[in-house]
Amino acid sequence: MIRPLVLSLSAVLALSAHADDALDRAQAILKKHPVIDGHNDLPWVIREQGGRDVAGWDLRGEVPGDTDIARLRAGGIGGQFWSVFIPGTAEMGAEGFAKTQLEQLDIANRMVASYPDTFVYTGTADEVEAAMAAGKIASLYGIEGGHAIENSLGALRSYYDMGVRYMTLTHSQSVDWADAAGQDEHGGLTDFGREVVREMNRLGMLVDLSHVSPAVMNDTLDIAEAPVIFSHSNAHAITPHVRNVPDTVLKRLRENGGVVMLSFVNDFNTPDFAEWEAGFKAYRGDLEWGEPGYDESLEAYRTEHPVPKATVADVADHVEHIATVAGKSHVGIGADLFGDPIWMVPELDSAEDYPKLFAELLRRGWSESELAGLANGNVLRALRTAEQVAARLQGEREPSLARP
Repeated sequence: MIRPLVLSLSAVLALSAHADDALDRAQAILKKHPVIDGHNDLPWVIREQGGRDVAGWDLRGEVPGDTDIARLRAGGIGGQFWSVFIPGTAEMGAEGFAKTQLEQLDIANRMVASYPDTFVYTGTADEVEAAMAAGKIASLYGIEGGHAIENSLGALRSYYDMGVRYMTLTHSQSVDWADAAGQDEHGGLTDFGREVVREMNRLGMLVDLSHVSPAVMNDTLDIAEAPVIFSHSNAHAITPHVRNVPDTVLKRLRENGGVVMLSFVNDFNTPDFAEWEAGFKAYRGDLEWGEPGYDESLEAYRTEHPVPKATVADVADHVEHIATVAGKSHVGIGADLFGDPIWMVPELDSAEDYPKLFAELLRRGWSESELAGLANGNVLRALRTAEQVAARLQGEREPSLARP
């Protein structure tokens, strides 16, 4: 009876050593090829939880939530698109979307400037690479929702001049010219929506298709002259969440050159989400997102029926599915950390956790060069190509004067 026990114990120890070896290798790879993450809502966290006090929310120490300098360094982050998110709700619109958007850009600018030994603003792919080579965290800005431009291409151009390098066409609410995920007000992009995409291509601002409907995804890909990104989305074929990307769209990224940046949000990753969502829909009745009582209904249902938790392996399944359908050169990482770990995959709920996913992919046979593309090479290619397209288009056409 002793011999089988010894063999079993040896097998367990060998597996444990193999797991540790993969994590060590992943950390070493990320030192050479740091992650450029597509989406982190820290500026909004500072606004809402920190009272807009950038100095008081000291990232050199441990702060509430999921992101500080030590955790970014431990996670192998070399570049970050800081989301300068503002809600697209009617209440926020009453305050003025542009006003609030400018305030969020101010918070992001002050945050980056407060830690010159760690962060540096970067507006081009070359600047990102130079910052990472110098050991800094390259910082770029992304607007999350076209409501921020208030139907003005002049505002869009001004945001680009202020450092914004991508704009998500919608957030959770449709805008006057594009449908959000799960909505069909316009049947995709309107004529003005197409002009927004054309002007973003002319500027060199990446078009972000997270949060939009499949019709908007396809309408954009029909006219896009530069690569698109999905800054924080996953594979719909694995988790049929309205925020995830259908295979029909993934297949089109090979020609477009775009990149899907994988989110660590639990709901986007758990294979059992569809069954849970069906139960929640039955529970809430006709109540829709953004309506009074929706949040309370969601909290009550989640308390009684927790969403099944995803694992690192589930997230890796999404990576591999997108890599299979779109190609390994069309996948990246956009965790969508936003200050509340309860919404994240439990093992990937902090900025220090990225190596766990890379270790899992190493165990599945991914090479260092493939992981380097996932970490930063693929999104850098998309950004650089967008810059090259913009240089050409600016020689071919003037800024658009289109109006809705």
